[in-house]
Amino acid sequence: MKYNRPLFKKLFFFALMLSSLLFFAQEKPFWKEIQEFKKLDQTNGIPKRPILFLGSSSFTYWKDVNDYFPGKTIVNRGFGGSRLLDLNNYSEELLSPYHTKQIVIYCGENDISTDNPTPTEVLERFKTFFGKIRAKYPKVPVAYVSVKYSPSREQFWPQMKELNESIEAYLKTQKRAKFIDITQVMNDENEKVRTDIFKEDMLHMKPEGYRLWAKVMAPYLK
Repeated sequence: MKYNRPLFKKLFFFALMLSSLLFFAQEKPFWKEIQEFKKLDQTNGIPKRPILFLGSSSFTYWKDVNDYFPGKTIVNRGFGGSRLLDLNNYSEELLSPYHTKQIVIYCGENDISTDNPTPTEVLERFKTFFGKIRAKYPKVPVAYVSVKYSPSREQFWPQMKELNESIEAYLKTQKRAKFIDITQVMNDENEKVRTDIFKEDMLHMKPEGYRLWAKVMAPYLK
């Protein structure tokens, strides 16, 4: 068999490029989590017109979320540690498959606490993601759950408060968009954040915390 050197070089180069792309894809933050979502969708199927939950670990750990909202069909695609930057990076994978009737977002807490951006910069990240939603789903209602004041991140509360206020103000200028404030229901009678509804890490919540969220969120869900 005659050895075709130019063809071999092309095939070798193609294989090298493909392996490099696969390597960098796997190294991309949260790539594995997104692949897991795809596997779940293939295995379980996608409900017709679900409510889509997107965001970070406060949604990720709400594994029994459907039990809190009887009569609603919720697909939870929160992935722990994610920022609004990550929602933007994976917007196609997070939005396209679900043909949702409503999108509910909890994200921004990790942006503030790990990235060291200004609240204005995080607001711009949210606006970018909101724009991506509107490009794909012009009429689907969107609700944003306010950033909670986790006791372990108390040093960031002023920036989080500013972020909440700026996102609330922005959503008031948009159609079919709501801001859900869960901060008040998480306070005690002295207007202090309840630590008893948090796990030992003072970041993630116990079931009681989610029950409080559900009480506030239920009227907003379609």
